[in-house]
Amino acid sequence: MAKAPAKKTDGIDTRHYDVIVAPHITEKATLLSEHNAVVFKVANKATKAEIKAAVEALFNVSVTAVNTIVQKGKTKRWKGKPYKRTDIKKAIVTLAAGQSIDITEGVRG
Repeated sequence: MAKAPAKKTDGIDTRHYDVIVAPHITEKATLLSEHNAVVFKVANKATKAEIKAAVEALFNVSVTAVNTIVQKGKTKRWKGKPYKRTDIKKAIVTLAAGQSIDITEGVRG
């Protein structure tokens, strides 16, 4: 059986909210904003095309490039027993000249 089509609200596919997990706010990410780039935590299975479509739809900007990084989880110990933190996928999204995203504002709609 085929998947049911995703619901759209104001032209935004609801699956876009599953692709972009959260903004990644660090000192390095802040320095990248000088070069018109924004860093997001994204779903582990998200592709560059899906990330680009989600950012363009949610923030109403045009994206020129998407670079992805998978940060492997550290192996730690708790009460002598080892465990592993989960892997995190990050996307560095470069925006077109003259455009910006205010992370503190949140998504529209």
